[in-house]
Amino acid sequence: MTSDQRVEGSNPSGRTGSYLIGTMLFDENIYRFMYSALQEAEKALDTNEVPVGAIVVYGNKIIGRGYNQSEMLRDSTAHAEMLAITAASNYLQSKFLDECDLYVTVEPCLMCAGAILLSRIRNLYFGAFEPKFGACGSLYNVIESGKYNHQPKVFSSIYSEEAKSLMEHFFAKKRPSMN
Repeated sequence: MTSDQRVEGSNPSGRTGSYLIGTMLFDENIYRFMYSALQEAEKALDTNEVPVGAIVVYGNKIIGRGYNQSEMLRDSTAHAEMLAITAASNYLQSKFLDECDLYVTVEPCLMCAGAILLSRIRNLYFGAFEPKFGACGSLYNVIESGKYNHQPKVFSSIYSEEAKSLMEHFFAKKRPSMN
């Protein structure tokens, strides 16, 4: 879905009228929900975790949130997606989330892709591709392989620059240049 966003007003040169300010590829709610996932990723960054955030949406309402907490919990499975899916399952009292959408700032890894398939998430929206661990198009494409009885729809590159920037900031602090 592509829509042009127009605003009424004046531009910097003082002309008034209707101005095109950008093209939206998705419904504005998708951007709003991805922004919420970015806010979760910032929580991870603030606690010195890899800045990945995720939310689960059901009926246009956020029912699960998560950000990476592997260091804090000393648990390698405490990824943002896993925590958000668990919270959503608890909220709905169901292991199946087939009417839910998952928004995550960075492409899910193999473990998280498995959890997405097993929980039967309807749609997966993610920001930045993850060339080292990504299992939804980068390194592997488990979700869209066609080998499973459930196949969520996958949408990528939503606020990818913002997600990528958080990751770069985190790793620049962790691995300062030797110059």
